[in-house]
Amino acid sequence: MPVPCAIDTGWPRARAGAVLTIDLAAIRANYRLLRARAEGAECAAVVKADAYGLGAAQVAPALEAEGARTFFVAHIDEGIALRRHVSPGARIIVLHGALPETEDECVRHDLVPVINDLDQLRRWRVLAATLARPLPAVLQLDTGMSRFGLSERDVGAIAEDPDALRGIDVCLVMSHLACADDPDDPASNRQRARLLHLRGALPRAPASLAASSGIFLGPDFHFDLVRPGAALYGVAPDATRPNPLHPVVRLQARVLQTRVVGPDDGVGYGLTYRPASPRRIATIAVGYADGFMRCGAGDGCAWLDGVRLPVLGRISMDSMTIDVTDAPERLIRPGATVDLLDTRRGVDDVARAAGTIGYEILTSLGRRYHRAYVADHAPADL
Repeated sequence: MPVPCAIDTGWPRARAGAVLTIDLAAIRANYRLLRARAEGAECAAVVKADAYGLGAAQVAPALEAEGARTFFVAHIDEGIALRRHVSPGARIIVLHGALPETEDECVRHDLVPVINDLDQLRRWRVLAATLARPLPAVLQLDTGMSRFGLSERDVGAIAEDPDALRGIDVCLVMSHLACADDPDDPASNRQRARLLHLRGALPRAPASLAASSGIFLGPDFHFDLVRPGAALYGVAPDATRPNPLHPVVRLQARVLQTRVVGPDDGVGYGLTYRPASPRRIATIAVGYADGFMRCGAGDGCAWLDGVRLPVLGRISMDSMTIDVTDAPERLIRPGATVDLLDTRRGVDDVARAAGTIGYEILTSLGRRYHRAYVADHAPADL
């Protein structure tokens, strides 16, 4: 598959209020790091939710060029869309499996469903019999998260029924860790033991337990295949330790207007910010409709040439206000840009300020940006 080297999507650069630059080279480097951590296991790539908001059409070919052969999505339509952007030999696995009366779409588009309950299993078995050929499937086991997967009782029913898996090629048995981002939580070891126990009652097949954070729990959790998602896009696998991954995104917001405010002035909705002394402020063209949440705004900031520019007052739907008093005045003018996401303040930092996680920040980044995809580390100045 060709690797996109420089692709622009979204709103035209000249008209966009901000530019989001996605570094495909950094994503590929993260994939290599994760693959090395899980040496001996296949390293798949999770590109659900449009590659965590960064564009599966651009990200997946770059990952395939780096060696990824298995891709995970959540919904059938994500898999259908992805099929156009990867090679025919790539394996696409649908985590939610097939809803009733959609099984034939999986076959038509060469998608592998994850079987999460006995009814999904029955419907997939019926289709295999109708087509008179084996159909691949992944069996997901509930090892303690109580979200998706076959229960211990379900596994027992399968083990006792010689026809339960007739016509089904079980290509993977998987489960998902609930507490992998906390290496000291004993739940991960309990889930691993449960996977081993339940897997023993099923026909022999490759197994998978570790997603992004699970990879860093060590070889005992790697099994035959690992499924990194957020880690590919630079999100820290363990918030208590230094992030070994490369940052992937840079968000540059355009300045719309500047002014000077004093002690008699208020800023933003509710006039929640009132300066104690004259301050120079700028309004920039990113708001909560663009993925920057209203909560936690008081801890937010932008950057310009190494100068921290605090967010003032409440974030609006389409804009926010920052304190630019300490920035060179010649650099702060309508049309100029400041960094909201970069190497100094990444998605995990923004997430902490908003009381959430980096996953939510990435997947919330709006569609009103100009998006620039680069395959090297060239600067992305407006």
